Amino acid sequence: MARRQNPEPDFDRELSDLPPELRWREWKARVEAVLFAAAKPVTRDVLARVVGRGCALDLLLDDLKEDLRGRPIELVRAGESYTLHTRPAFGPAIRVGLDIAGDAKQLTKLEAGVLMAIAMAQPVTRGELTETFGKEISRDLIASLRDQGLIAAGPRSPKLGAPYAYVTTEKFLLEFGFESLRDLPDLEALKDAGLVDGRTGDGEGSSPIVEQKGSPVRVI
Repeated sequence: MARRQNPEPDFDRELSDLPPELRWREWKARVEAVLFAAAKPVTRDVLARVVGRGCALDLLLDDLKEDLRGRPIELVRAGESYTLHTRPAFGPAIRVGLDIAGDAKQLTKLEAGVLMAIAMAQPVTRGELTETFGKEISRDLIASLRDQGLIAAGPRSPKLGAPYAYVTTEKFLLEFGFESLRDLPDLEALKDAGLVDGRTGDGEGSSPIVEQKGSPVRVI
């Protein structure tokens, strides 16, 4: 396969003619510009294209995150990708200014429980989820979570029929404010919320709020 032509053949990554402080500032500005312009989260490999080979990218990202402290946007990491998010406190201003409906996204307790179960046990099949919850987990429920971009089809299971197993996505991490799956609440916390036992989705009890990055996801 032919290598894609560099759209900017004269692009200077190294900036060796600049003193270290100005070089660092320019690299940081480039990274921020790429993050701002990107339509979706970008990986470290993408960001590394615009800085010099000697740039400590992790330190630069930490520095950028600190620069954004107190501003309306923040640097967010999800898995191995990075993006810029509006801080949740500015959600009302954005919705009013851009005339965006402010209704919270609705997840039933069963949907929220299935989502968390997938996150904690992935890759996991629909049949395994049905066994976990003691009730049929419908294809429609799985399709709803997929349509929202919160889960995706993973590897096929070695079980009879080779059913698809499901995994969570980077969007799941971003929406719920997790840098990685290690940040998930522990099992006891999910049980206390009524999200991972056989009573999930029975419609009884209170309606907890699962905090989503930028706006709440209400569990009904």
